[in-house]
Amino acid sequence: MTVTRGLEGVVALNSRISSIVDGVLTYRGINIDDLAEKASFEEVAFLLWNGRLPKREELDVLTKRLASDASLPQGIVEQLKAYPKNVHPMAALRTAVSALGLYDEQAEDNSEKANYDKAISLTAKMPTIVAALFRIRDGKEPVEPQDGKGFSYNFVYMLHGQEPDPVAVKAIDKALILHADHELNASTFASRVTTATLSDLYSAITTAIGTLKGPLHGGANERVMEMLEEEVGSVDKVEDVITRKLDNKEKIMGFGHRVYKDGDPRAKHLREMSRQMAELTGEPKWFEMSVQIDDLVQSKKGLKPNVDFYSASTYHYLGIPRNLFTPIFAISRVTGWTAHVLEQFSDNRLIRPRAEYVGPTNVTYVPIDQR
Repeated sequence: MTVTRGLEGVVALNSRISSIVDGVLTYRGINIDDLAEKASFEEVAFLLWNGRLPKREELDVLTKRLASDASLPQGIVEQLKAYPKNVHPMAALRTAVSALGLYDEQAEDNSEKANYDKAISLTAKMPTIVAALFRIRDGKEPVEPQDGKGFSYNFVYMLHGQEPDPVAVKAIDKALILHADHELNASTFASRVTTATLSDLYSAITTAIGTLKGPLHGGANERVMEMLEEEVGSVDKVEDVITRKLDNKEKIMGFGHRVYKDGDPRAKHLREMSRQMAELTGEPKWFEMSVQIDDLVQSKKGLKPNVDFYSASTYHYLGIPRNLFTPIFAISRVTGWTAHVLEQFSDNRLIRPRAEYVGPTNVTYVPIDQR
């Protein structure tokens, strides 16, 4: 057996959902640049689940279903209110999603139709969970989604309880599109491992959320904003802080990627969103700091920003606290996770790799009174 640490470069399965070839990310063969500039998040969700873009009638049906399925069972709302105030939002989201399975009569039904219905229902409810958690922690009651409004509009509306600015809605919609899937990343692989045992969709997504929670995966954008707020703080301090961190060989969160060697294609879209939000809010320093850090790290280390770097300032401009950054990632990525769950069920084989044993051998058992 040959060991590959972190399974780097190992091809584990075939998939028709997304691809990364020569630094180009596609969903179902469509370049992410086209989708980010032209599509809505609802279109992308349909694309990931069905393998093609929707017709107008199909998109209308999905948009209405996402809105109508967004409300939470009252038991989940009461559960969110009972969580300790200091619990990490990803832990709260993980627990709430697991609990949703208790309220779904189809939870144990792994037929294609049942799982497709669950994919829509879970995608609809996750932003409601995150927004409700945000408001409950702020001493406010959760806000119900509005009928006739899109996915991203309703998420921003449920967060703040007022009609959102169209630029903010567009920003969150584009961010959700860019995060929706990313080939066989850690959380997606984890969801497929759980699915491969023929467990249920809620268990698979709970597994994925737990995996995304880690700072080496989804938690990186939280660390980026922490650096901007607590370590840098102002534009005039960027060079000193970042140079010191680089000299001390500290990792600058939001830079580099195991798959992309010439830059993350999603980063440029998030950089532009951050710039637009800086103009909208009249608070340019977070964008300006980010650009200076970007320039410094590229010039000194040759590392380019990944999807997490500019998403941090974009979310901050939207009035979202940094501990909700990763849950927003999950709100988007659940479409990719569920697409992979559906694909795994369609041609399943138990995922069971091997490990090369490197411990001691030929050890003799010693009776307890002789140890």
